[in-house]
Parts: sequence; C-alpha cells; structure tokens
Amino acid sequence: MALSLLVVSISFYLKVMVIAFSLGLGAMPWIIMSEILPINIKGLAGSFATLANWFFSWLVTLTTILLLDWSSGGTFTIHTAVCVFTAGFVAIWVPETKGKTLEEIQQFFR
Repeated sequence: MALSLLVVSISFYLKVMVIAFSLGLGAMPWIIMSEILPINIKGLAGSFATLANWFFSWLVTLTTILLLDWSSGGTFTIHTAVCVFTAGFVAIWVPETKGKTLEEIQQFFR
C-alpha cells in the first residue's frame, strides 16, 4: 500500500496526468483541424473544435466529481475505458497525414 501511495503522490508532484494529456489526447482537436480540414472552413471548424473541446473538458470535470462520490475505483475504470476506446477510434478512423498533401487527405474521406 505504501508503494502505491508513493507512486500516486509522485505522479501528483510531477503533474504526470497533465503532461500525458497534453502530449496525447489534449492536442488531438488542433492536430486534426490543422492537418485535415480545408482552408475555406478552418475558421469555422476551429471555432467549433475549440467549443467542443472546452465543453467536453467541462463535462468530464463535472462527471468526475459526481462519480468520485459514487466510486473512486469505478471512476478511473470508466476513464480508462474511454481512453482505450479513444485510442482505438484514432487508430482505426483518423488517417495518417505524414507526407501527404491536403488533396490526398481529402480524398481519403470521399
């Protein structure tokens, strides 16, 4: 138990979750928006992506507080399941854009 608590306390001190989120899912809306969307809709799509990102951040914060009252372990099990689902979604449906032109990327969606 002491070892588990030490790992948790170190992760809080090092801000591991913030760093991991910033390197992973946190940047996803901006990466997708900048690489996939055509120039003529980037302004509107960027506004929508920002709105959706902040809305879902608020929703996760709100539900996490409520879920922690229900079950701490269950809360993080749900968060784990969402992360696994998201990783699968990105692996299957988000195209690789490295070395491709915008026209080649748009062709992928047709």
